[in-house]
Amino acid sequence: MGLKPAKITDVKFIGIAIKRDNLGIVKIETDQPGLYGYGCASMTTRLLAVQAIVEEYLRPFLMGKDPDCIEDIWQSAYLSSVYRSGPVLNNALSGMDQALWDIKGRRAGMPVYQLLGGKCRNAADVYRHAAGRTPEEAAESAISFMDQGYRNVRVHLRGTGQPEKTSATADSTVLFEPRIYMRETILLIDTVRKHCGDKVNLLHDIHECVSPAEAVVLCKQLEPYDLYFIEDPLAAEDLGHFDILRNQCSTPIAIGEKFHSSHEWMPLISNHLIDFIRVHISLAGGLSVARKIATVCEAFGIKTAWHGPRDVSPIGHAANLALDLTCPNFGIQEWPGYDEAALEIFDGVPQEQDGYLWANEAPGWGIEVDEELAKKYPVTNSVSRQLGDMRRQDGSVMRW
Repeated sequence: MGLKPAKITDVKFIGIAIKRDNLGIVKIETDQPGLYGYGCASMTTRLLAVQAIVEEYLRPFLMGKDPDCIEDIWQSAYLSSVYRSGPVLNNALSGMDQALWDIKGRRAGMPVYQLLGGKCRNAADVYRHAAGRTPEEAAESAISFMDQGYRNVRVHLRGTGQPEKTSATADSTVLFEPRIYMRETILLIDTVRKHCGDKVNLLHDIHECVSPAEAVVLCKQLEPYDLYFIEDPLAAEDLGHFDILRNQCSTPIAIGEKFHSSHEWMPLISNHLIDFIRVHISLAGGLSVARKIATVCEAFGIKTAWHGPRDVSPIGHAANLALDLTCPNFGIQEWPGYDEAALEIFDGVPQEQDGYLWANEAPGWGIEVDEELAKKYPVTNSVSRQLGDMRRQDGSVMRW
């Protein structure tokens, strides 16, 4: 007889601030008792703008629609804004899209990964972030993760690239000089590799904070250390330089967390200029978009490594994991771990064991949100000072 038709009756936005991270959750409700879904729309630095899109535009647009028609709803919502794409609009669409997939999974009584074709692996290999004020501290942090069973560690030096202040810089300014950072990074990777040996895969994120020419120099200098990949050596604005970097460096390249348009990722994929796609699923527009990206990447021998920091909600990580388990070209998954507050609000967070991430078997994302408890963590309209005002010694602003 099939499932009883459903209609969308309400769309809500739930903003949650846990420490420095603003998380956005879209909840779509239906006319069927107990049938609803959650989606991730977390844009930590501009979350209130996403909330406005969800509440003022998507909510009236979605009322009365059939939640089963995910692709049609996504396409029509995307086209309805006329001026399309962009980080704010796409995060709102992502929250909507993932909530619809959650509803479909709940209606089918299956985890979302089953709707995508089922598992082709049992769990997802993850990497954690090791850091320290000195290379030795970073090495100790990496070893602690190795002792917990992790095989992959991204290493970073806290406070890296900071020169002495000059007369051209204000006392309160956070300073960064690319060449200082480059020298410190070589020392960092060398120290960590010597302390950790060859039994761990090391990764490093350049954070697009050097020029294209400097990126080539740094990546060449890092080649002897056999990194699993180098992340964001170039910015989205510098896509034309990837062929130069590719021809100069053999270390695998990963990029994509700031991409929001196929015009950014398709040239890199089709020209074999990257090895890992690191798209932030919410920024790209949701699970519906990300699974298409993964399929295209599979045809070009490129692996997935979805963006997964703390400012991706557990709902977003469940979406990452659904793709990790079902995509043949899965590479690795970034995983931040969650503190007690997040685990209290989100029930059913994917579990980690021996350096792997495991999905629960509940329908949809398998996650419930304690909406009353979430109210105790309201979102504030603030932006990290470091992100908004990091400068060079001469006073010029830096990209980060």
